[in-house]
Amino acid sequence: MFARVAVASVLALPLLAAAQSCNTGSLRCCQSVQSSDSASVAGLLGALGVVLNGVTAQVGLDCSPISVIGAGQSSCSAKPVCCENNSFGSAVAIGCAPVEL
Repeated sequence: MFARVAVASVLALPLLAAAQSCNTGSLRCCQSVQSSDSASVAGLLGALGVVLNGVTAQVGLDCSPISVIGAGQSSCSAKPVCCENNSFGSAVAIGCAPVEL
């Protein structure tokens, strides 16, 4: 039993370190990260009623949270990012910066 806890703890360390370095928002796993001024992202933001007023930011698309709890199930096979604004559900996260897990 102790060996399982020790292994789980060791596997969770990279996620915990990434979460601690994500001090501007939450850690997310996004299928795509693009510039807010790209045509496809601008169209999606417009459909959602999101206005950035000329601000160029990285936008994560189709994102899900990455949790440090249960590290074996929290891997991100897409693009792990730290995002400032996740108030649009899983469709869009604004102000994203890549992180290393």
